Amino acid sequence: MKDIKVLGSGCASCKNTIALIEAVAQEAGVGVQVEKVQDMAAIIGYGVMATPGVVVDGKVVHAGGVPSRDKIRAWLD
Repeated sequence: MKDIKVLGSGCASCKNTIALIEAVAQEAGVGVQVEKVQDMAAIIGYGVMATPGVVVDGKVVHAGGVPSRDKIRAWLD
């Protein structure tokens, strides 16, 4: 089970990122727990200045824009 946090204000890109992560995980047969983090202090605490940001198992792996399906697959491996 991968613990994934999507950091952002709740904008369309953040929502699309969550949906894409869930879809790719389902296709790959990988269990994920996706949490939406909207608290700006928490987001800045991760060092993310451009949203959406993505944190996988405690490590920031992406910031700014919707990630590609290939990038998401790599996080799930």
